[in-house]
Amino acid sequence: MPSKRIPLEDFFRNPEKCRCEISPNGKHYSYLAPYQNRMNIFVQGIDTDHIERLTSNTDRDIADYFWKNPHNILFMNDMGGDENFRLYGVNIDGTGLQCFTDFPNVRTRIINTMNDFPNEVIIGMNSRNPEIFDAYRLDIRTGEITMIAENPGNIESWHVDHAGKLRAAVAIVDGINMQLLYRESETDLFKPVITTNFKESIMPMIFTPDNNNIYAISNIGRDKMAAVIFDIANGVELELLYENTNYDIIGLAYSYKKKLLTFAVYQSWKNENHYFDEETREIQDILKRKLGNYEISVTSMTKEEDKFTVRTNSDRSLGIYYIYDKIADQLTKIADISPWLKEDELAVMLPIEYSARDNVTIHGFLTLPVGYTMETARGLPVVINPHGGPWARDSWCFNPEIQFLANRGYAVLQMNFRGSTGYGKAFWEMSFKQWGLKMQDDITDGTKWLITKGIADSNRIAIYGGSYGGYATLQGLVQEPDLYTAGVDYVGISSLFTFMETIPPYWKPYLEMMYEMIGDPNLDHKQLTQTSPVLNVDKITSPVLIAQGLNDPRVKKSESDQMVEELKKRGIPVEYIVKENEGHGFYNEENRFEFYRAMEGFLAKYLNT
Repeated sequence: MPSKRIPLEDFFRNPEKCRCEISPNGKHYSYLAPYQNRMNIFVQGIDTDHIERLTSNTDRDIADYFWKNPHNILFMNDMGGDENFRLYGVNIDGTGLQCFTDFPNVRTRIINTMNDFPNEVIIGMNSRNPEIFDAYRLDIRTGEITMIAENPGNIESWHVDHAGKLRAAVAIVDGINMQLLYRESETDLFKPVITTNFKESIMPMIFTPDNNNIYAISNIGRDKMAAVIFDIANGVELELLYENTNYDIIGLAYSYKKKLLTFAVYQSWKNENHYFDEETREIQDILKRKLGNYEISVTSMTKEEDKFTVRTNSDRSLGIYYIYDKIADQLTKIADISPWLKEDELAVMLPIEYSARDNVTIHGFLTLPVGYTMETARGLPVVINPHGGPWARDSWCFNPEIQFLANRGYAVLQMNFRGSTGYGKAFWEMSFKQWGLKMQDDITDGTKWLITKGIADSNRIAIYGGSYGGYATLQGLVQEPDLYTAGVDYVGISSLFTFMETIPPYWKPYLEMMYEMIGDPNLDHKQLTQTSPVLNVDKITSPVLIAQGLNDPRVKKSESDQMVEELKKRGIPVEYIVKENEGHGFYNEENRFEFYRAMEGFLAKYLNT
């Protein structure tokens, strides 16, 4: 049965409420909600209907925020998508709004939120050198910022112990090696404890309760990232806590109250947990029984860990937020993120796998329009949707783009081509120097798999992606001019040469790694020429829609400009959307509407839908 046609705006409008978090004392909860079409911070009392709007941004959504203490919230924002984030603070009654890092062309990072220190936060800023981040202690009462570690030029991350002291760091050595550094106290010098090639790494997550060792994620001597206890003073792994044979561990959860690890997270086709703490497992089981067959995550908790904000979600639902009172065993609904979307009107996201031409197994997802199954779907128009990154992955979740396209009658194929994260070191390394080559073959092979199964109409296949996915779109049009009827490139790379020449300054410490992973512009000049779409436009025959943010610091507007210019020279139909108040992707609601409206018309025109 054909699905109900849902208004485009319903997929891409701002949520009614999202990012709900409970205060440390459990007396309030916060959330982001629209104010004049921008997502701002609101606070509401647990037992009252009184709502306080804390921010009134009208130019840009709040990028991120967190509770610092029961009375203060800190948040991050940039200017027009430039990603030079500034840190702000505000009282929960809406007073005292201030910017702590109001410095031009400086990017602020949160190093540690300092849960046990209500008035302090550790931040990183690249104010001294745009390529690197020094570590600072910020007192939110006075606004005083004190440098606690000067970056010698190679530190990529800093790590704080439970006493609030900066005692560990990860550095890049010789451009391609990773080094773990340690010091006993903040008055000591850092000393290296272990050095590995960047293909093997140890990622410090949190100090053990005695501050002598660290819980970490490591793939040293193994293919998959595993949860371990690491002797940080001597550079020795002490204990393997959990290793999954098929997937990387991607996160660890810690209880500050109980002072122990609670679970490790990995992704198969869904998020999965391995529990270290039985009480945490029991709470998850209770929530499952109460909420049903959804992905269920605890998004915040009180300092006493007796109340939680809980979110559900699935492939067909952005989800609902609840507050769970552990003592009373009471679950209270507080927000439906997008109540205007109905699950039974949306499409199911099916996990699939296929073999690439060299017999490597590629996992992915196929979303069919409502009313179709793998057995009944035949001759459908298709959108191939390679993900960005490329060292990222697609996961089973609600994706408004995918649901929108399925609602318009398209089958959508997403694939975790080689290099996608979560599948181990060997699968990741298969992608090195394979941009536009074997990575692209994996996308092509997925497309042909759909044709072979009869699901795709071979004359109505488009390819669409953002960032690296935009590059893969353009390269797909170059490499397979007879396979794709049209392409949509969203903030995508067009030349591997100019891309690496114009990276943000804080990416430059990683440039040697990029040369090993993507290609060296001098040593691999011939290969990069063959795999730079703008240098091979003569092979493109299909129409292209390109969208770009003016302030994009990662993929400069010049990447899209040069592609549009070359396409026009050759008479290839090209539509070009540029937004002056956006960066690496369109975040303002009205710009999302314009882009997806243009995509809808473009695909309908060229795929005859």
